[in-house]
Amino acid sequence: MLNIYDVERARRTILRREPPERQNLPPALLEGVERIFGQGVVPSEAVARILASVREEGDQAVRRWSQLLEEVQVEELRIPNSDLVEASQDLPTALSEAQRTAADRIRGFHERQPLQSWTTDALGGKLGQRLTPIRRVGIYVPGGSAPLPSSLLMSVIPAQVAGVEEIVVCTPPRPHATILAAAHLCGLETVYQIGGAQAIAAMSYGTESLAPVDKIVGAGNLFVALAKQQVYGLVGLDGVAGPTETVIIADTTADPAWVAADLLAQAEHEPMASAILLTPDRSFAEAVQAEVARQIEPLSRSGIIAQSLSARGGIVLTEDLNAAAALVDEYAPEHLCLSVSDPAALADRIHNAGGIFLGERSFEVLGDYIAGPSHVMPTGGTARFASPLSALDFVKITSWIELDPETSAELSPLAAELAKAESLTAHASAAELRTEGENV
Repeated sequence: MLNIYDVERARRTILRREPPERQNLPPALLEGVERIFGQGVVPSEAVARILASVREEGDQAVRRWSQLLEEVQVEELRIPNSDLVEASQDLPTALSEAQRTAADRIRGFHERQPLQSWTTDALGGKLGQRLTPIRRVGIYVPGGSAPLPSSLLMSVIPAQVAGVEEIVVCTPPRPHATILAAAHLCGLETVYQIGGAQAIAAMSYGTESLAPVDKIVGAGNLFVALAKQQVYGLVGLDGVAGPTETVIIADTTADPAWVAADLLAQAEHEPMASAILLTPDRSFAEAVQAEVARQIEPLSRSGIIAQSLSARGGIVLTEDLNAAAALVDEYAPEHLCLSVSDPAALADRIHNAGGIFLGERSFEVLGDYIAGPSHVMPTGGTARFASPLSALDFVKITSWIELDPETSAELSPLAAELAKAESLTAHASAAELRTEGENV
């Protein structure tokens, strides 16, 4: 179930990066798409049809897709605020306290992130950058077989810290009470029971029930990711999230049972999740292998875990820890866990990872729920250039240019020369007119 690979074989298989549309998708998913949309229709084409219909028909199309794809008949798309209050009141005390602690830590972390406008007069006049909160943001919260109220907290709170005026949450129909309770905890009043690609369409184009947003954030399934790809430019995005992924680097000081538990936790998200261990020690690899086989049996989502580990998981034997670090930089994982004797030294060698978890006590599950940083992180190798969701995702930067007359006069002839070199004579003329005015 959890195979052991050499590095080259791993590069050709479990460490090979493919865009979402070229990944080996589960046959059941492809069969479902063809059953609903027609023979030969692939997921990206199905998503395009959903987007087009919601753009043209609004709420009517949203309801139709909810009925067809999720087998739920939805009359009111907006969930009454009273439902959020009731869900919060009915939440078990222990869970309510856990959600509140998580929310406090998430807010405390993001409030420490610098969000400052600035100016300088060192270059003549006033130059700088102004940070302005995005006015209206849409947040997608997965529902499905594993409702994720944690994703609501991890996305909404950074937006609130940034000062976003309007936050709209969409989550699949008949959302779990824990999601509604999390929304109430954040002080939200606007939650819509719309899932999948139709939710992305509704937030992008607007419908009779909700106005369009300026930016959409939040992870979802393949159809959500493809929909976000197709609406980019009309709205801003935090990124196009693919299946979740974890890489663990471990040496013989690590506990095989703990490492196995962390791999299993990652794999239970979905069949396309990736849980990969890199280690230079075969005996340790085999001990983890045995622990995975032992621990998986009583788990409630053991079937999903088995699919994930056999298709996209594995153990890779590396020459040493430095070779493992180099392999991580190639792969650029969403989560990187360092279960080694000196995690800080190894972390210094790694440039590409969404989040780095140093030591076995800083395990990924804590990051998923309660440590503080948002668990919405770059997937699919995008950690080479992208960052985890933060308050900075909810502000935009405007350049501030206010030159004094002396600096303007000094720079104008130089700008004219640069414009002439580019054959842009109107640009040159605009600069020269200022110069002539100074000579009158």
